[in-house]
Amino acid sequence: MTKLWGGRFTKSADKTAEGFTSSLAFDRRLYRQDIRGSIAHARMLGRQGIIPTEDAALIEQGLREIEAEIEAGQFPFRQEFEDIHLNIEKRLIEKIGPAGGRLHTARSRNDQVVTDVHLWVKDEIAAVQRLISDLQGTLLDRAREQMGVIMPGYTHLQRAQPILLSHHLMAYFWMLERDYGRLADALKRADISPLGAGAMAGTTFPIDREFTAAELGFAGVYPNSMDAVSDRDFVIEFVAAAAICQMHLSRLAEEMVNWSSTEFGFVEMDDAYATGSSIMPQKKNPDVAEIVRGKTGRVYGDLMALLTVLKGIPLTYHSDLQEDKERLFDAVDTLKACLTVMTGMLATVRFNRERMAQAVRQDFSNATDMADYLAKKGMPFREAHEVVGRAVLYCIERGKYLADCTLAEFKGFSALFEEDIYEAIAPETCVNLRTSQGGTAPAEVEKQLALAQEILAARVG
Repeated sequence: MTKLWGGRFTKSADKTAEGFTSSLAFDRRLYRQDIRGSIAHARMLGRQGIIPTEDAALIEQGLREIEAEIEAGQFPFRQEFEDIHLNIEKRLIEKIGPAGGRLHTARSRNDQVVTDVHLWVKDEIAAVQRLISDLQGTLLDRAREQMGVIMPGYTHLQRAQPILLSHHLMAYFWMLERDYGRLADALKRADISPLGAGAMAGTTFPIDREFTAAELGFAGVYPNSMDAVSDRDFVIEFVAAAAICQMHLSRLAEEMVNWSSTEFGFVEMDDAYATGSSIMPQKKNPDVAEIVRGKTGRVYGDLMALLTVLKGIPLTYHSDLQEDKERLFDAVDTLKACLTVMTGMLATVRFNRERMAQAVRQDFSNATDMADYLAKKGMPFREAHEVVGRAVLYCIERGKYLADCTLAEFKGFSALFEEDIYEAIAPETCVNLRTSQGGTAPAEVEKQLALAQEILAARVG
């Protein structure tokens, strides 16, 4: 079988080498982008008088028929043609004859391939952003639903201060909001057209790069042809944003794994998002959350692989760059799957309000509020910190909590304590008084919910 580039060669490719260098198994998913780019290029060639307009029209018709064949599962993919780009071009020539051979005028596979990847990344950024918004919407719904529920907040995985469960959930909303913004920023670098850069030095034909950029919906064109075909920083940036988002999902998954344990008992997974044990009949395992957590390393690996591929490539194009696609595809597929399953899991998880309420009354997370109580009565905070620390130790040694102390016991630590200390260290008071901007007080959390709703509503609009 003659290769489309075979004129200079006198020997057929070794079958093992042919299979090794072929990218068709994974880059065939770029067919829509490849056809879009080729149609724009053909229109430009006809418009500029580089090829006859009737040939440009015939090429476009043939490409649309090929797209229909692929969609219907009737396209004859052939590995000997190496990749999706040559497969489509060879099929086009079979369908429309010599006119199909004019499509590649003023174009190289170097600028063709990277144009396809730019288009694919743009499409996938939009798709990932929609999934992020879906998960944010679920977090917002659950935060509204659980408004008023108090739980322990943690630092160092030790109980720290009482907070609203809604406040905790909304922390992840804002992490995801930054992920959404990172993707929006990455889109700026993806939204540049390399088409027309040729192999690396441009072309001698009178092409119109601005026309093809506009046809494909790009905001602009690469100003340097060598840069256009040789870098994949826009891919790395996209995958880096995906890795950060995956990290946030992993943290949320870790919370669900911990909270579903008997030791915490804060949540119970819906049966649809849990599994059992093959030997222990009583088990209900948070497998979905665990797998999300596990897949995070996979996305990190994709990012490191891409960085490593690019680190040693001199200008301009090298076949090493073929390695960008599998890593890109894997990272995006993994992130999208995790976003989707986390949305379903969070929508159905049951929060154990009673267990959270019990937990927040059986700890010392109100100790800071006790120190604040003394500080507000005039005691220097550092001295108040010391007083409360001694009170906590006193309670630990006697197997009780601060709220269990008598007023006489409190006064043994400081004469500033009055009857109002019990209200001051109640979990509800601890939460309600944290009215600083972004705090856990209900009024502040309500502001978060309103702002979050505005953000999501603006996207729909």
